[in-house]
Amino acid sequence: MSGRALFCQPRRIGRGAALTLVFASVLVAGAATGSLPGAGGKPRSDGAPSAAPVGHDVARAAEEAAADGTSPMEAAQRAVSRSGDRWAAVYSPGEYEEFEETLDGRYTGVGLWAREREGRIEVTKVGDDTPAADAGIRAGDRLRSVDGEKVDGRPVTEVVSLLRGETTGESAGSTVRLGLERGTRAWHETVRRVRLSRDTVTVRELASGVTVVEVGAFTKGSGDEVRTAVREAPAGAGIVLDLRGNSGGLVAEAVTAASAFLDGGLVATYDVEGEQRALHAEPGGDTTRPLVALVDGGTMSAAELLTGALQDRGRAVVVGSRTFGKGSVQMPTELPDGSVAELTVGHYRTPSGRGVDGHGLTPDLEADGEALRRAETVLSGLGR
Repeated sequence: MSGRALFCQPRRIGRGAALTLVFASVLVAGAATGSLPGAGGKPRSDGAPSAAPVGHDVARAAEEAAADGTSPMEAAQRAVSRSGDRWAAVYSPGEYEEFEETLDGRYTGVGLWAREREGRIEVTKVGDDTPAADAGIRAGDRLRSVDGEKVDGRPVTEVVSLLRGETTGESAGSTVRLGLERGTRAWHETVRRVRLSRDTVTVRELASGVTVVEVGAFTKGSGDEVRTAVREAPAGAGIVLDLRGNSGGLVAEAVTAASAFLDGGLVATYDVEGEQRALHAEPGGDTTRPLVALVDGGTMSAAELLTGALQDRGRAVVVGSRTFGKGSVQMPTELPDGSVAELTVGHYRTPSGRGVDGHGLTPDLEADGEALRRAETVLSGLGR
């Protein structure tokens, strides 16, 4: 899955536009963002701030380039590269439009999810009926190269960008050659990028009676889907909230999902240029049903925000492995040529004040291959 994911669907962004809480995404091929409210610099009824200036150096470089008749986007990219901001980015109008579509669960990609593990890129999931599945790629395979570029040691967000073809301007219909490894076998597959869609929330009941709610990403409507799943789960049944491989998305949807399990209260705080803000759950959630949250190294951004809230407030036992560690606040600024630049202006924290960016969240119980079974065991104890 591709694209960054916003808190609210972006509208046309003016200079000094809405705050964005940018969370790097590895949904299948893209970097994810969570945008904070007020796109277009307009205040919202949820009490979020209206936009404040950000990225002055980038904006100034772009304006000077426009005045000189050169490319504002290229000037902004140079300014971003000098900033030392690892999450800063400049997007063309087409790229920005494409990631808007991911908010509705539509994306360009090959149908695989990946994470960085000990300096290597590992496939964590392959979507059904996708080019990756048709090519025989499986979860657990190691991704060695993309179009001849080695990916070991590279940030997973860069690898995702290569898969998407962002660096070369490729789109749906283009092909990408993947170097893969499975055990002692090494081989190459050429797969075609296509337009895909997916249901980001799936619900199933285990033989033990436990309800598993798997959230692949926080796209539009996913928070309400989580709340519906909790309401419709059998009375007294424990729930596993599976956030493994969830690379983020709409922060508002993550907060709505938190509202399924909390009776109001704090979900996260975030700072913007030193000013503190807060995100709160809605009242009326199920606070008594046994709950386990499953996480791993692919759990990122908005998914970490949700995990941190449930963990800090004692609502869930978190099982799995350390999460990715992405929680920085960016602000988007539209440049003279319609491209969009973003620079980091702050970070979010869990209800207890823990920082996530660069650290991730440590689960209450470590588990890897048998994480779901471990979750069932934990739920059986919580039920008693």
